[in-house]
Amino acid sequence: MSHNFKKRRRSIQKQIKSKGVSGFLITNIKNVSYLTGFSGSSAHLLLTPKSEILLSDSRYQSQLKDQCPGLEIDIRDSTTTLLDSVERVSKSMKLNSILFEASDLSKADFDQLESRMSKFELVSSTGLVESERSIKDKTEIAAIRKSIQINQRAFEVIRSQLTPEQTELQIAHNLEHQMRSFGATCCAFDPIVGVGARAALPHGRPSKKQIGESPFVLIDWGAEVDFYLSDLTRMIVTGKAPAKFEKIYNVVLKAQLAAIKKIRPGATLKSVDSAARKVIQNAGYGKLFGHGLGHCFGLEIHEKPFMSPVSEGTLKPGMVITVEPGIYVPDFGGVRIEDDVLVTPDGHEVLSDLPKTLDQCAVDL
Repeated sequence: MSHNFKKRRRSIQKQIKSKGVSGFLITNIKNVSYLTGFSGSSAHLLLTPKSEILLSDSRYQSQLKDQCPGLEIDIRDSTTTLLDSVERVSKSMKLNSILFEASDLSKADFDQLESRMSKFELVSSTGLVESERSIKDKTEIAAIRKSIQINQRAFEVIRSQLTPEQTELQIAHNLEHQMRSFGATCCAFDPIVGVGARAALPHGRPSKKQIGESPFVLIDWGAEVDFYLSDLTRMIVTGKAPAKFEKIYNVVLKAQLAAIKKIRPGATLKSVDSAARKVIQNAGYGKLFGHGLGHCFGLEIHEKPFMSPVSEGTLKPGMVITVEPGIYVPDFGGVRIEDDVLVTPDGHEVLSDLPKTLDQCAVDL
């Protein structure tokens, strides 16, 4: 994939200068990956308004050369830590004030950094890189589209192969196998599969409960492709659905469509959430919809901003968000319908297109 990592770093470097600090220590590995293309698990990025250096260790020397051409690399040996590297490089660059990612750096690491770098002013920062990540460029959107396509193909295969004896666990494993066979690196998260009453567990872990034990099942799954993720939820009806289920399903679908209709640049996060929540509340199920309507995603499955009754901010072109209202009835079951939506310059585009009317959810076992 072709990413303009240098352009991303330049954008952050401009912000460093505007904040009046001499450097920015980036420790969140997803943020490091976003700014450099490095896909390993251990590295810090130190930026100043005019320089950039990636700190890592000898395990990744060849990988860094391949993934981060043109970027200055500092490789530590087995006798030193990443914080040793940060201290040494910061002193050699004659920095005096350093931004750090407060939401990522642990208290223990901060205390150690502060004690060892007492001559440096450490300045707390949150969301600086994440704010940039919330707006996807063309390359990122293309990767997300590919992830969604593979995600949907995998679902269609397991849907066509369902049998009454299959368990939630088997479906989850089959989903991962199919995603990988179609080109995914792995699952975006552990698939959620809930049969009958277990569909009322929004993040329930798959069990040995069999598909044939209830007439409906909830499946929430995602793929990782080229480092970017997808996130979808569908209900499958495998028998004669109770009237109560049909009523709830149609309310959730109506709520989701109402929210999607509101998505456009400038729309407040609260207003999109409210569009779905009002439908559910008016149908008498308000107390059974206890989570936010959706979230951005990309390199991580949950990225800011989130859409909820307390969310501040507005939608912007390039954001990719989930829209996933749900109603969860204890001891009966739950319904959630989730699609991935791109905010476009003049409105929105629903990137996922799996059928979702109630009759389209039916499968003959």
